[in-house]
Amino acid sequence: MAGLEVLYTCVAGSISCPQDAVVCFVHWEMIKSGYRCIGSGDEPRSSDKKSELLPADWNSSKELYSLRYKAGDSETQMLLKAIAVDSTLIFNLMNSSTQQVTDLTVNISDHVDADQLNTFDSVFKDKDSLSEKVRTQLLPSQDRPTGQRGERKSRREEEEEEQRRRGEDSDPLRMPSRHPHHGTQPHWPGPMVPPFAAGGADLDPFGTRGGGGMIVDPLRQGYPRSGFDPSSGIPDILPPGAVPPGARFDPFGPVGRHRPGPDPDHMPPPGYDDMFM
Repeated sequence: MAGLEVLYTCVAGSISCPQDAVVCFVHWEMIKSGYRCIGSGDEPRSSDKKSELLPADWNSSKELYSLRYKAGDSETQMLLKAIAVDSTLIFNLMNSSTQQVTDLTVNISDHVDADQLNTFDSVFKDKDSLSEKVRTQLLPSQDRPTGQRGERKSRREEEEEEQRRRGEDSDPLRMPSRHPHHGTQPHWPGPMVPPFAAGGADLDPFGTRGGGGMIVDPLRQGYPRSGFDPSSGIPDILPPGAVPPGARFDPFGPVGRHRPGPDPDHMPPPGYDDMFM
């Protein structure tokens, strides 16, 4: 972490508490990301100028730190504040142009040894983790200066992504997947399996999947079947082929026999040939 030791050595005489060391570290991350400190406090001053160093009164308050920065290649101004709450430091970074705010909470004891404030080699603990938190949480990529937006993808990753994109685009029949997450899909029971069987009779009115349907068919629903095939016809009632094979058939008389007794329709009704009836 080149540059951090030089910065820490410059302000070591004014560092008197662990939170001072954390603020110094975050300031170094801001400088490394392309920003320059222009002063302390919330309001601009006539003495403001871009610098990699911390201003003289940067830690005059141990409960509230306030520093202002500008991007090295633009006039975008950032206001950094750090508030000490118990054993933590809460950082807020606001873009003065867009009013967008990012924040980061740091547990001081996780990253600073309070007994080694005067020894740079021992003062910081887990520097890589703290650096990662600052870059990913406090310095979002859209707020960083041009050319300081983090590491680029490796060439291998870019090539693999390009090959995958070409493979998808080259298939004119490809349909987007309904399951964006790869892996084994959960097994869901069918609509006829409890507890989803409610309303099953509506979905399967003839009861072909087991259970009762919603239409009573004497040839299908639980009654003894005589082996009668309506597609072969019914003597004196239906000619052969009148009922398609496999079609549902509701008998309208005794199956296989002519109705006994006189046919109530053997005589035409009175006046059947009167066109005005």
